[in-house]
Amino acid sequence: MQCSWKAVLLLALASIAIQYTAIRTFTAKSFHSCPIPNPVNCSLSQDTDVAERLCDESPTYSYNLSRKTHVLILATTRSGSSFVGQLFNQHFDVFYLFEPLYHVQYTLIPKLTQSKSTTDRRVMLGASRDLLRSLYDCDLYFLENYIKPQPVNHTTDRLFRRGASKALCSPPVCESLGAVDLHLEEGDCVKKCGTLNLTLATESCREHGHVAIKTVRVPEVSDLRALVEDPRLNLKVIQLVRDPRGILASRSETFRDTYRLWRIWDGTGRKPYNLDVTQLTTVCEDFWNSVSTGLNRPPWLKGKYMLVRYEDLARNPMKKTEEIYNFLGIPMDSNVERWIQNNTRGDRSSSKHKYGTVRNSAATAEKWRFRLSYEIVAFTQHACQQVLAQLGYKTAGSEEELKNLSISLVEERDFLPFS
Repeated sequence: MQCSWKAVLLLALASIAIQYTAIRTFTAKSFHSCPIPNPVNCSLSQDTDVAERLCDESPTYSYNLSRKTHVLILATTRSGSSFVGQLFNQHFDVFYLFEPLYHVQYTLIPKLTQSKSTTDRRVMLGASRDLLRSLYDCDLYFLENYIKPQPVNHTTDRLFRRGASKALCSPPVCESLGAVDLHLEEGDCVKKCGTLNLTLATESCREHGHVAIKTVRVPEVSDLRALVEDPRLNLKVIQLVRDPRGILASRSETFRDTYRLWRIWDGTGRKPYNLDVTQLTTVCEDFWNSVSTGLNRPPWLKGKYMLVRYEDLARNPMKKTEEIYNFLGIPMDSNVERWIQNNTRGDRSSSKHKYGTVRNSAATAEKWRFRLSYEIVAFTQHACQQVLAQLGYKTAGSEEELKNLSISLVEERDFLPFS
């Protein structure tokens, strides 16, 4: 059947109208996310009505109209990340979560730390991004997919280190607290607050102006690109780095069994033949790849990335914290200032707990110089020479130079945020 010129004109006008509507919809302040059909259950010839029904049933997501600032502290184990996390945890308007990706790792891939599988990494990162997106949207129910045993009636006593989050240990989440309990130690939170009600936690999250999450389970900033570019989020990444020699010394002291061979080398002067050097080189490779991405300033990271050296923060915590908050565009409140004053001038007894944050921060930064033998330091310097130079960490040419306190092993560098 042939179409008349009138029919052709009407079809052309309809096409233009549809395209105009699509453009207006895409550029509006909210957008509709239509799920992609699962290739296992659906084919390319799927019925149009079914596809439309899927779209109708999918949630409508809004852009970040309130312009909440979502913060991700990207770090590695024993790099000072717990300390940095407290700089947000103490802020009255920040909802802070400590290592929620722990549950993803130990539910999906219990032995990930021993696995070098690319598939395992992709599985972990995909699930981690989904969980982070939900948590920034204050959907704490999404965590229930990874907490074992699964919460009953949205309550659980299995959230990893709940006590490290001030918001989860204070009213309204913890209703049993009195005025004298407002500053609970981490270990007392579960004892006094009981099980965690995720409904109350979700409500508390929504009442806060910003959400901050700390993780040591994402290797590189490029792994976060999908989140950084997500128009629903105003995500900013604080990448925390530390001298690999300091990280190695701290891990050897904290994880004594895992780093037993390093300790044998340090104590005997003889390097074990079966030493797992990837415990060191993986850190340096991840730092190199991630920092290279950040310092190359790709367009997708503009205004979203700040590199922070732990040593700079330890030496001048107040000044560096002010710089971090200025980058984020969040006013730094008196609670944060007070915490810094009270927790960066500790004595030796204040740093006994391996995950503690109360210590003399300036003295802690290069304490590794007296913990590691020069042989291990020299090995580390050779294995990590690229990233040491990249981050401005000087090498020690002798044992005397290593122990000499008058010689700083950290160059003056000003890693300006990418704005």
